[in-house]
Amino acid sequence: MKNKLAVLAALCAMLSLILASPQVLESSRSALKLCADLILPSLFPFFVLCGLLSRLGFPAWLGRLLAPAASRLFGVSGAGASALVVGLSGGYPMGAAYIAELHRSGQISTREAERLLAFCNNSGPAFLVGAVGAGVFGSVKTGLLLYAVHIAAALLTGLVLRGRGGAAESLLPAENVPPLSFSAALPEAVRQAVLSVLNVCGFVVCFTVFSGLLDSAGLFSAAAGRIASATGAGLHWVRALLTGFLELGSGVGALRGLSSAPANLALAAWLLGWGGVSVHFQTLSLLADSEIKSTLHLAGRFLSACFGAALAWLAGLLFL
Repeated sequence: MKNKLAVLAALCAMLSLILASPQVLESSRSALKLCADLILPSLFPFFVLCGLLSRLGFPAWLGRLLAPAASRLFGVSGAGASALVVGLSGGYPMGAAYIAELHRSGQISTREAERLLAFCNNSGPAFLVGAVGAGVFGSVKTGLLLYAVHIAAALLTGLVLRGRGGAAESLLPAENVPPLSFSAALPEAVRQAVLSVLNVCGFVVCFTVFSGLLDSAGLFSAAAGRIASATGAGLHWVRALLTGFLELGSGVGALRGLSSAPANLALAAWLLGWGGVSVHFQTLSLLADSEIKSTLHLAGRFLSACFGAALAWLAGLLFL
């Protein structure tokens, strides 16, 4: 039954692509431009560096520093907690890619990987400060504030979900995984980075086209109008929420024109914490060849979004 529904949905999507060819072409161009201008230049180097660090023994070194606090606060190993540093510095979906790499190399167990996914796959400072702070709200200070909120929301999520997913398995210590030489690690890191960034770009194009189809059919406008009428929220605000629910980059673009009022900061923080359905599928693609389940990732993203929205609203009242 599920397959029949999926086939029917695919056929309807194909018909929509044919009937709305101009909109599809425009959405595809916009998505590919986003990939060329932002995603490839910003994510690909981070994918390579994260793969390289993992293979050169970085988790073992950082793990020794983080082990006591990571175990006490989040119930994870020090090597696993290094994923939080990577996720908060590299941005979506770097945290998930790094966790998958740690799991692939045997440095963390499946259960720990699932627990880490709940709070270590986050937006990065370049996107938050540059695209959201300076680009949307015209203020680097606002971007830094949102980044601080984003970090706090991730840590709170890790604390709330501590111990979820069952008791921790005995882990293979990162120190027992011999690091590769640079000459062996670099080619493997580049190969894995190419596959990962192609996955990301593919989903960005897919969801941008999907959003464009909904927009061209008038469904976005109708849904935004009804929600705005029922809640009293502004139409611009609601439209950004619906767009960002599906795809983060497009949602952030839809925020342009809004002031840095507390409610608008809360919306931006919610979108950044949720990451968009596109990010969830990007994460699934990175975990496709593993036994890691994404249930805690979904719960973590929702919790992080809610924590972030509440903290951003409060921060907007106190500091801006």
